[in-house]
Amino acid sequence: MLLLSLAWKSLRNRRVTTLLTVVSIALSVALLLGVEALRVSARESFSSTISGTDLIAGARGGGLQLLLYTVFRMGTATNNVKYSSYEEWSKHPAVAWTIPYSLGDSHRGFRVVGTNQNFYEHYRFRKTRKPEFASGRAPASFNEAALGSDVAAKLGYQVGAKVVLTHGMGAAGIMDHDDNPFTIVGILAKTATPIDRSVYITLEGMSAIHVGWEGGAPPEPGEEVSAKKLTAEQLRPEAITAFLLRSKSRIDTLRLQRDISNYLPEPLMAIIPGVAMGELWSTVRYAEIALEIVGGFVVLVGLLGMLVAIYTTLNERRREMAILRALGAGPVKILALFLIESLLLALSGCALGVGLMVSGVAALQNLVEQQFGLYLRWQGFQEEHAIYLGIVVAAALLIGLVPAWRAYRNTLADGLSVKV
Repeated sequence: MLLLSLAWKSLRNRRVTTLLTVVSIALSVALLLGVEALRVSARESFSSTISGTDLIAGARGGGLQLLLYTVFRMGTATNNVKYSSYEEWSKHPAVAWTIPYSLGDSHRGFRVVGTNQNFYEHYRFRKTRKPEFASGRAPASFNEAALGSDVAAKLGYQVGAKVVLTHGMGAAGIMDHDDNPFTIVGILAKTATPIDRSVYITLEGMSAIHVGWEGGAPPEPGEEVSAKKLTAEQLRPEAITAFLLRSKSRIDTLRLQRDISNYLPEPLMAIIPGVAMGELWSTVRYAEIALEIVGGFVVLVGLLGMLVAIYTTLNERRREMAILRALGAGPVKILALFLIESLLLALSGCALGVGLMVSGVAALQNLVEQQFGLYLRWQGFQEEHAIYLGIVVAAALLIGLVPAWRAYRNTLADGLSVKV
């Protein structure tokens, strides 16, 4: 207890240097834990983009490609799925519900998704959350559309505005479907998922804007057909891009996956979203490693700052060490005094760093979600955090051995006669 009291009083006597050292360690620890929170949040945001869906089915091809264009609206499908095939699977006795997707068009760079009411009713993200409307309602007619929050915010659209869709994506778009404009009837609430960056129409609406495109090319001038003149049967889609499904029982999932992949009328494939997500995340594992390395080096810099702060005071403390030696303090106690100081600095820095990180996450959570679409959150104190802090404290003690050993080498005579 005496050494602890001496160490505490010594640090108080050098309060400015002590405070700066503690803040330096705290910032390093806060960044290290913040990087860990960011890494875990990024993985959770990534994996929870789709929840409650057992299978994603589409034309046979690459599983990751199917995941990317259905869930993340990235890339394009190699082929379509016949609508009759989709209907057959949607009525399968083992299927609870399905969500069809029809892709291929855009609006000013944002992906257009043709779907039905099942999307708004059954799609889930972050386990239990579903798409909700900040204003308006879901499109129900062939000439109605709903916008993701990012689309509405960036383009300045409100409910009631008219939009014209483009065949293809962005600069690669072939032409505008200006003969069949859509009326915005709803704007979805912010989700921080790809939902925010999409335009939603009905499957009938997707069929309506492609009337006359049966040959893969736009109709000749003067041959355009207004969707208003088409019957419900004519607006019935012939094909979709993919569909999501949930089985009535988890036991049925693998059997459905096998049956869809062996479907004889046309070549299809089905993937389990969680498995595909894990495979995709493993491809970007290097980004996680880079973040961990950066955090480790930042902590190392903070600890080296502690070493410099303690080491530079050694000459000033020679007389102090000599007096302690003269009063009977042996080399081991001098060594222990410096190690206790290092321990106090490290523990104080860790405690402050945890506080800074937790408060920083709480303060920045909404901003990060709104600006970057990342659901940042503090997952609570985990075993990994205890390991990280233990490593920081152990490293602080090892670094503290350097000035401790130097003080140990200072003799009693050198301390009593030192010139400052």
